[in-house]
Amino acid sequence: MGLIEQVFSLVFGSGRNVLRDTVEVFRPNAEAQALRDHDRQGASLSQFAAEFYAPQRGSFDRLMDALNRVPRPAMALGTLGLFVAAMVDPVWFSARMVGLALVPDPLWWLLGAIVSFYFGARHQAKGQEFQRDLVARMAQVAPPEPTLSEPVRPQGEPQADGNAALDEWRHQRR
Repeated sequence: MGLIEQVFSLVFGSGRNVLRDTVEVFRPNAEAQALRDHDRQGASLSQFAAEFYAPQRGSFDRLMDALNRVPRPAMALGTLGLFVAAMVDPVWFSARMVGLALVPDPLWWLLGAIVSFYFGARHQAKGQEFQRDLVARMAQVAPPEPTLSEPVRPQGEPQADGNAALDEWRHQRR
């Protein structure tokens, strides 16, 4: 009886479970895998929450953001509206187009400059805002990179740190 008890305690006993350890070589522990998956999913959700966090803004800022979103859809829908107007009432449409043809070229250049500067400035501002947010998020995630310059020490004898080549270089620099 003693031998059988020793075999069972070796395989299924309170010490090492040889059978479980052998199986885990070929198949991961389901409970441990579930914990790892849970931690990974929690980290992913935390990252998404930080990425899409929008600070509370005042009503004026929200109104300005809403007004800034109007020109592009208005231009796109206005262009489609011109096509519809041309099909519905060609005489009315041609009268409007004759009026546009009478607009002098410098006024067209001015309109082009205003539209270009509006969208260019908005694109640049949004790009810079994105870069600022990206750098801020990266600083939260990644540790700061070490600098290659050595720390500033008070004047005096350079400190030896056991690296003969570095000590010699420091001595030559003085």
